[in-house]
Amino acid sequence: MRRIPFGGIALVGAGILAALVFYAAVTPSGDFLFVPNKASPAAPKIKVEGHPDADQKGGIYFVDVIQREARWLERIFPFLRPDGSTIVPGQAVAPHGESFAQRRAESRAQMQRSELIASAVALKAAGMDVKVVDRGVLVAAVALDVPAAKVIRAGDVLVEAGGKPVKTPEDLRAAVNTVEPGESIELRIRRGGKDLTEVVKTVRAPDDGRTLIGISPEQDADITLPVEVDINLGDVGGPSAGLPFALEVLQELGQNVDRGYRVAATGEILLDGTVAPVGGLKQKTIGVKKAGADFFLVPAGDNATQARRYAGTLRVIGVENFQQALRVLRTLPAK
Repeated sequence: MRRIPFGGIALVGAGILAALVFYAAVTPSGDFLFVPNKASPAAPKIKVEGHPDADQKGGIYFVDVIQREARWLERIFPFLRPDGSTIVPGQAVAPHGESFAQRRAESRAQMQRSELIASAVALKAAGMDVKVVDRGVLVAAVALDVPAAKVIRAGDVLVEAGGKPVKTPEDLRAAVNTVEPGESIELRIRRGGKDLTEVVKTVRAPDDGRTLIGISPEQDADITLPVEVDINLGDVGGPSAGLPFALEVLQELGQNVDRGYRVAATGEILLDGTVAPVGGLKQKTIGVKKAGADFFLVPAGDNATQARRYAGTLRVIGVENFQQALRVLRTLPAK
């Protein structure tokens, strides 16, 4: 038998290793990376009919998180990931067999709803006549580990629960609380213009024992604004920029909301002005620091706690609702 020189074996081995490294460097792992993105001023993205842009010393800033598929090499070796990034299981980003493209489409739809709701909240706070007709409860998300995940999808609208009409999240909570945790409740769901009926087993809330079905509810409503508000963030998705949207709309109306400071904000805003929790606080806080903001308004509670872990000297202010955010900013000395 002819003996293969050791150098030849080493060369073949190096070639195989290089091929494996290349494969791992370009092949998606199925998981995702959440990467910090520098906060941006909202003013260039928002136009209010009849109100030209005014010169601003400071400005309202929004911040988003870059989401991209992690390559196998990044999945295996954490030091190869971008600074401040977090790896997230693919199932948490695109559950129930959805593709990433489908999830991005849903995220864009959430953004469009957030833009309209933020505009409504801001214009109402300015004393304008905003008309709202409640239509049901929009399912923003479904927990992965609840029975409802088998029959309810993000984007569904719940219009009846336990035989009772539901037009608001409060109606839904009242109906669900008529059954004990673990019992089932009948839901009428509007999906794609069609109504269907499903029976869903409820679960017990881990903190206070309430009856839950395991969804994140939002208000679905017909909203008519008294003036046109144009918000264009391009490819950014999700509902988490609702709070900075609403603040900037008021700023565009001539109110000195930012008091001359660079004010960054994140938080989903609901029609009643509630500021709801959002994700990616680590990356968002890093992005706000990169922008040199003076303050960072975030949803009170866990979101504020998470943001402060990465804030350094950046002042993080937790708020529960839009009016509280305005009160906090009004107490700042004008710059």
